[in-house]
Amino acid sequence: MSGGFDLVIRGGTVATASDTFLADVGIRDGRIVQIGERLTEGREEIDATGRFVLPGGIDSHVHLSQPSGEGIVMADDFESGTRSALFGGNTCVLPFCLQEKGQSLREALTAYHALAQGNCYTDHSFHMIVSDPTASVLGQELPALVVDGYTSFKVFMTYEGLRLNDAQILETMDVARRTGALVMVHCENEDAIRYLIGRHEAEGDVAPSAHATTRPIVVEREATHRALSLAEVVDVPVVIVHVSNGPAIDEIRAARARGRKVIGETCPQYLMLTADDLDGMDWEGAKFVCSPPPRDTASQDACWNGLETGVFDLFSSDHCPFRYDDPAGKLNPKGKTSFRHIPNGIPGVETRLPILFSEGVMKRRIDLSRFVALTATNHAKVYGLERKGRIAVGMDADIAIWDPTERRTIRHADLHDGADYSPYEGLEVQGWPTTVVLGGKVMVRDGALVGAKGDGRYRSRSAPAI
Repeated sequence: MSGGFDLVIRGGTVATASDTFLADVGIRDGRIVQIGERLTEGREEIDATGRFVLPGGIDSHVHLSQPSGEGIVMADDFESGTRSALFGGNTCVLPFCLQEKGQSLREALTAYHALAQGNCYTDHSFHMIVSDPTASVLGQELPALVVDGYTSFKVFMTYEGLRLNDAQILETMDVARRTGALVMVHCENEDAIRYLIGRHEAEGDVAPSAHATTRPIVVEREATHRALSLAEVVDVPVVIVHVSNGPAIDEIRAARARGRKVIGETCPQYLMLTADDLDGMDWEGAKFVCSPPPRDTASQDACWNGLETGVFDLFSSDHCPFRYDDPAGKLNPKGKTSFRHIPNGIPGVETRLPILFSEGVMKRRIDLSRFVALTATNHAKVYGLERKGRIAVGMDADIAIWDPTERRTIRHADLHDGADYSPYEGLEVQGWPTTVVLGGKVMVRDGALVGAKGDGRYRSRSAPAI
């Protein structure tokens, strides 16, 4: 067999979205160039005997350095966020670039690229958040950005200042139809939420636990139905992000039964947390405030079923980190007076893969190939990352080597993000990515950082393949 490898990963169990097999992986010039038995020697070698050799994780739903309101600062910038992602076995993340009111999309992108440039430990690309769909944005900017490789954008049905009305969502979806881009939708009914917030505040119910009861399952289910109906009117595929419960899952199933192309996504918080976590003493429930909120054990079971049966194509973290004990975070001056001023979002980019591996693969809810599909291959396919998400000849050599026997207790003190807590503190997991390779370069070796800030690069994307 031909040699000249820069790196050989030898003797591991390689997993793809369809198969697992023992093999060596030969890497040259940042790409996988050969997969087989007894490959010739490389300049550098990794013994992966007894380990799983998996595609590096792609987390296609993260928030980094995002404007979050007056006096509120997100806990992770691109340096800390991508470092944390890397230690969690990820080699690519897709953060959101938020267009603020009155801002052009190009202005927002220029600012985000400047924040990311030279600061990333993983590769990255951007989704656009469309909050101000003016005629020029819809008619000129979005189509031009799709041509330039920004092939996905997100719309919100909740959050005053971000949400679009149905007419604006239809117009944005029509741009996707004409350009081949993909629309992601955050599905919650803002008017119903505002009604429930008003009722809770009138009754003096302002603790963090009220966040969950003002965003009940029905407001997500209704908005999911509406988003899918709007997509059907325009005749476009759609991604329903961070699905938390059975009734919303049923809406996705029903749309698919009508022949609609729907991508479903869920997150670790909907498998591991419940609304009871928001009812912590001394306002500690603020640590678990995110939207949609965690639900109940029946919803957890429904989300597991969705992962097992193919309703969900994507498993993402929705990493949206704020410090808890910080006047610019969860316990900001207003946040200590009412749940509605607590920043929405929790950290989780580093623990996404270990949680699903431990709770899914090791507990035999899903197999290793399904894990690979949910955490890497499908993300690459859905969002147009053509050379990522698979261990195959010609693909980027983005690889995570997992020790399936390693047991850890999740402690924030051992993690690498900029937050000051983990919502999964104390959770015992089995399996961890101990070595991570990005573009053929070893970035984490046996749990120690050996790569450099700036090794991660921006990646343009093609049209989604769905």
